[in-house]
Amino acid sequence: MDAHDTGSATLAGGCFWCLEAVFEQVKGVEKVVSGYSGGDVIQPTYRQVCSETTGHAEAVQITFDSKIISYDEILDIFFAIHDPTTLNRQGYDVGASYRSAIFFHSPEQKLAAENAIAALDEAKTWSSAIVTEVTSLSGFYPAEDEHQQYYRKNNNAPYCQMIISPKLVKFRKEYLDKLKPAVST
Repeated sequence: MDAHDTGSATLAGGCFWCLEAVFEQVKGVEKVVSGYSGGDVIQPTYRQVCSETTGHAEAVQITFDSKIISYDEILDIFFAIHDPTTLNRQGYDVGASYRSAIFFHSPEQKLAAENAIAALDEAKTWSSAIVTEVTSLSGFYPAEDEHQQYYRKNNNAPYCQMIISPKLVKFRKEYLDKLKPAVST
């Protein structure tokens, strides 16, 4: 893959384990890293982020082949797999670290995010307005090793079974054409 075919997206939509589990299964996604973005502390730890004192959101950084999947398609999936209308929460996960956010890498990504939000709001996809933060990426810090590929390593854990597995079922049903071949069967 040529460097000019590689895209990056940094997204926050609740627990990073959920986003990671979905995007790892998307055709054209080369790499998903769980981490932290949008805060004031350099190299924060999970414990620091959970303390709600750093300003970071749990986020994923996605590397994708733009010849296979576009940034707009990444955003479509992002908005389908979390609730972008709840401020600083996703389900039982509450706090600014669980906020919905798009950390754009370029002016084009900023415009694409703003257009996606406007279109979804205009279509009244949700009964409430989208509160997803759209802000410039100022840093991304990978989470500790135990948070990487969490679902793959711990899919029988209660959180994975109750929260992540239903998201995966919904995603697979709605985006069958976007699944990597190994997971489409």
